[in-house]
Amino acid sequence: MERILINCLIVALAFFSMEAVAWLTHKFVMHGFLWSLHRDHHKKDTYGFFEKNDYFFLIFAIPGILGLLFGMQADYNVLFWIGLGITIYGFAYFFVHDIFIHQRFKIFRNADGTYFKAIRRAHKMHHKHTGKENGECFGMLWVPMKYFKKDKSIL
Repeated sequence: MERILINCLIVALAFFSMEAVAWLTHKFVMHGFLWSLHRDHHKKDTYGFFEKNDYFFLIFAIPGILGLLFGMQADYNVLFWIGLGITIYGFAYFFVHDIFIHQRFKIFRNADGTYFKAIRRAHKMHHKHTGKENGECFGMLWVPMKYFKKDKSIL
């Protein structure tokens, strides 16, 4: 039982650590030296379902896949549980960013809870900047309080 709790803690720590990794990568890599891959996500200068920005899915998936692979080969050691946390974060990112916010698949359109409104508001503020400079709200799950305060239902 103790081992299960430790493994769950490792998964949770890896999951929540990925929010910081996503924020830092988004701010300094995607809006930095790899802007050429991320630009089409802000400017919509491409047509079709896929964007160059979608390559980041693969870039972010590699550490999770490697953790799962090497962790399984080593009798489900700590690498497996870290890889699982990273992979779960990847699924959460896909659902929140691509499905909920950008509606790449037309589901969850009517979700209007306070947290969901704050996520959409923060992401909208991120996209109001079409260039790589002067951006804000680089995270995905953590939303600054100022985006909740505009929602009268929480006052």
